[in-house]
Amino acid sequence: MTYLMVSPTMPGKKFTLSAKVSSDNPSAIKPILERLIGTKGTLNHTSDGFEIFANLEGESAKDLNRMLLSEMRRAEKKTRLRAEWTYRDTVEKFFDYVPKGKRKIK
Repeated sequence: MTYLMVSPTMPGKKFTLSAKVSSDNPSAIKPILERLIGTKGTLNHTSDGFEIFANLEGESAKDLNRMLLSEMRRAEKKTRLRAEWTYRDTVEKFFDYVPKGKRKIK
């Protein structure tokens, strides 16, 4: 598995991302997603945005989620992110910047 490292100075935790991105202007956020995800995952088009599956490295799911959404919103303010970040046996869900729960995988 290959991971995108967000902070080159500090090794972080390796998270798996499963997310749905919707946007009023998907073409504006596509280059950002391609740059951030690159070969570290897959980016699939949907009717109103993208579906993302990727491996990213960072300090926390909250930090990675904030970084990803902030980058996209710089290009298009009306962008929404529904994300699940998995680290080991824990899944954290987010809607935009808001945490929506954490659960253990059995």
